Amino acid sequence: MCDYSLHHVATRPAQIEDKLVTTKFNNSITRGFAAVGEPNVAVCLLPGTELSFDQNVEFEPSFGIGILPNKKIGQRLARFRQINMDNAVTHHDALEFPDGQVVLLTRLCEGQRATVLQLPATARPVPAQEADAAPQIPEPMISR
Repeated sequence: MCDYSLHHVATRPAQIEDKLVTTKFNNSITRGFAAVGEPNVAVCLLPGTELSFDQNVEFEPSFGIGILPNKKIGQRLARFRQINMDNAVTHHDALEFPDGQVVLLTRLCEGQRATVLQLPATARPVPAQEADAAPQIPEPMISR
């Protein structure tokens, strides 16, 4: 998904092996992911998408932006999720790390690179030939 504040930015869905970079988009108050080489197109992730960062993730503190130092997470793997869905006027896009820490995407420092490792199972369309080849399991018969 792409956060509400990116509705005025061109978008496209993420694909496996996309090379992404954290970006502050023009005409927007938020940060998100753009594909490397496509700085003006936001790449939208589905909840459950797994990412691998090139380096440990760094993000801005909640308060004191520009005053307090950035925080570093000793993690390079993350899963995209949405939080605070009951509040329509706040950022929802976030990353959850293996240690349970959750960070809003808009707080990530710019210029960090990541690769899409895996999309959620529901996001993968099954090609027609695979669907036709899938074994059919008969329904159990109930005898009376």
